[in-house]
Amino acid sequence: MPSILNKIFDPNKKELKHLEKVASAVDAFAEDMAKLTDEELKAKTNEFYERFSNGEDLDKIRPEAFAVVREASKRVLGMYPYPVQLMGGATLHEGNIAEMKTGEGKTLTSTLPVYLNALTHKGVHVVTVNEYLASRDAETMRPLYEFLGLTVGLNLNNMSKDEKREAYACDITYSTNNELGFDYLRDNMVLYKEERVQRPLHYAVIDEVDSILVDEARTPLIISGQANKSAALYKQSNAFVRTLKQDEDYNYDVETKGVTMTEQGIEKAERAFNIDNLFDLTHVGLNHAINQSLKAHVSMHLDVDYVVQDGEILIVDSFTGRIMQGRRYSEGLHQAIEAKEGVEIQNESMTMATITFQNYFRMYEKLSGMTGTAKTEEEEFRNIYNMNVVVIPTNKPIARDDRPDLIYASMQGKFEAVANEIADRHQKGQPVLVGTVAIETSELISHLLAKRSIPHNVLNAKNHEREAEIVAEAGQKGAVTIATNMAGRGTDIKLGEGVLDLGGLAVIGTERHESRRIDNQLRGRAGRQGDPGITQFYLSLEDELMKRFGSESMKNMMTRLGMDDTQPIQSKMVSKAVESAQKRVEGNNFDARKRLLQYDDVLRQQREIIYKERYEVLETENMRGLVESMVDEVLVSAVHSYTTEENPTEWNLTGLASFLGANLLPEGIATVDSFKGKTQEEIIEFLRTEVKKEYDRKEEELTPDRMREFEKVILLRAIDSKWIDHIDAMDQLRQGIHLRAYAQTDPLREYQSEGFAMFEAMVEAIRSDVAQYAMKAEIRSNLEREEVAKGEAVNPKTDEKTSKRKPVRKQQEVGRNDLCPCGSGKKYKNCHGAV
Repeated sequence: MPSILNKIFDPNKKELKHLEKVASAVDAFAEDMAKLTDEELKAKTNEFYERFSNGEDLDKIRPEAFAVVREASKRVLGMYPYPVQLMGGATLHEGNIAEMKTGEGKTLTSTLPVYLNALTHKGVHVVTVNEYLASRDAETMRPLYEFLGLTVGLNLNNMSKDEKREAYACDITYSTNNELGFDYLRDNMVLYKEERVQRPLHYAVIDEVDSILVDEARTPLIISGQANKSAALYKQSNAFVRTLKQDEDYNYDVETKGVTMTEQGIEKAERAFNIDNLFDLTHVGLNHAINQSLKAHVSMHLDVDYVVQDGEILIVDSFTGRIMQGRRYSEGLHQAIEAKEGVEIQNESMTMATITFQNYFRMYEKLSGMTGTAKTEEEEFRNIYNMNVVVIPTNKPIARDDRPDLIYASMQGKFEAVANEIADRHQKGQPVLVGTVAIETSELISHLLAKRSIPHNVLNAKNHEREAEIVAEAGQKGAVTIATNMAGRGTDIKLGEGVLDLGGLAVIGTERHESRRIDNQLRGRAGRQGDPGITQFYLSLEDELMKRFGSESMKNMMTRLGMDDTQPIQSKMVSKAVESAQKRVEGNNFDARKRLLQYDDVLRQQREIIYKERYEVLETENMRGLVESMVDEVLVSAVHSYTTEENPTEWNLTGLASFLGANLLPEGIATVDSFKGKTQEEIIEFLRTEVKKEYDRKEEELTPDRMREFEKVILLRAIDSKWIDHIDAMDQLRQGIHLRAYAQTDPLREYQSEGFAMFEAMVEAIRSDVAQYAMKAEIRSNLEREEVAKGEAVNPKTDEKTSKRKPVRKQQEVGRNDLCPCGSGKKYKNCHGAV
């Protein structure tokens, strides 16, 4: 029933009628454009920009703008887009996916919406699956765009920041999906706003959109690095903390589980580590490690808060008493406990920034894509990316012969038949493309062909220039090419001389992929632009997909009928069963990607908040208001936590004075005597006044300009260090959360609620760090923003670092008490060795 309804109410038919009207409207301008001189045609770009700037909608400009590109394309490239390409271009402009068969000219089609949307001067990104295609398409289409007065940029992995910034500043930027995502992450780690390379994400046209948004959707982009906190630092801090005494060197508040060092403890730390001031910004890591070690020893208890199992620290849920698999304490507390218990200290916070393609591309104002195969994933594109799939008709009718599947009893029989079929066609001179699901299968067929002395090329999905060349030559007479199904995407196979008479390209599939879309990609290699061609899939009852719907009964039937391995069967029932199995697998994969997105959305919301906050720090000149508000929140929170009792005589004023002396004010200002006789609100007001005085004193001593820079330094350092720790903690939580299902709880809901609580704790930690360093750090001459950790992009396919190796410069070590190399005559520690 649904299929009958679809034929009557086919939404694609309705969409095609609308697109045909658009194509007709473009055609109506064809004669006018042909009469224009080159200069008049070029001048149209400025005219369109003026019309857009004066409020005219791009949709109204579209017919004339498409006609301009069409005419310019004929003059510059010698290509004149067909009506179906105009329809495809309109689909892309409307933020949808154009499904266009191989050889229908998707690259030329994209020039229409790219030109139209570039008129906004907000930047258009053309996205490809690899750098070869990005470079090829940019160079092919550059003359057209430049003829029309637009600038074209190419963004590659090995470019410098300046080169990237220049590429992104162009009207049109060609890039790979990986590089776009990594640049976004890197832009949100810069220390100065001028270092950013990307502009706000406006419009993207994604080539091979199904490969990028479906096949790679579950692979996150990761910037990884080693945080500047080593295991040795935790070991040293642990050894030092063991020497401290309660009430002398630190105070512990049982109710809040808060541990604060006293002035005596701070002095002891400075002597132990041979430093002048623990609150110098150069000692942020040490100060943090000491505080976490103190917390690990005083407020975290073995077999209560955590257990040690097989050399690992495992957290105990304080509510249920169960071990929380996959969870780690954040902010270095876990490392401090590892040092305390003498187990191996694990690396800290390797993931510095991460995003999935799903969430990256959903940030564009408008998104579109093109591919030869997307209809089978239409539901996913609509639900996740809000894009419809429109099947664009071919310019000429398809003349390809798609033959029914041949099914063999065993794999061995199937592969022998494939090799024999290739040998027969090769003898006639007909080019053959063999598609495999796995690399191992490619090698097996290569071995069988070598035994038959048939020359051939083997391609695996490594996406480089040589591969594209081989794919392009795969249509020459006598060529035999073996490729994994994803290899060589984006490159047409053009038929050589005399191949049409031999029946065109023969495509042989050695098994069905679990996705119908990948099978359709392989079929689409033959029969481009109305050429003849043949496609045939060879299956065996031992194939992975065949096993999924129970091929044993069919195997028994073939045996009973006396059919041996050389006799295949052709059965519509089997083909339908295979397709049914594929649909089930596709459904499962879609559910997995949707679930992944639900998990990633938790981090996405948090990432947007942090990146927005960070952006404001970089963009705003004066951050005093934000820093003061953070100091105030810490102050108010501290007063409330130490004065919870209704009866003021029971307030822990000693603990409050100790906390304030250690974190916010100079020793001797916030004393028990200064609090006596005051209400909670009066204490807060008294402290606010003292904090403002101290802040003003600091600013006067430092000068306002340097104080503004100092504020940015501490804000960026606190945000970056806590965010990196948080990402790591969320990753650990994610890995272990599925075990919660055993406790009859929904892992996703648990992840959402725990992730929110962890985010709140991280925000509190940022606030606390900023407040402490704003009020207690001594600032000297050398005030610079520093990266919390060095990060490198990791290739999402290989897990290898993608950045090029840089030369290492050996620097001369300068002792703290040596004369400063700058020639000031001062000791290094009092000059450029100070913050």
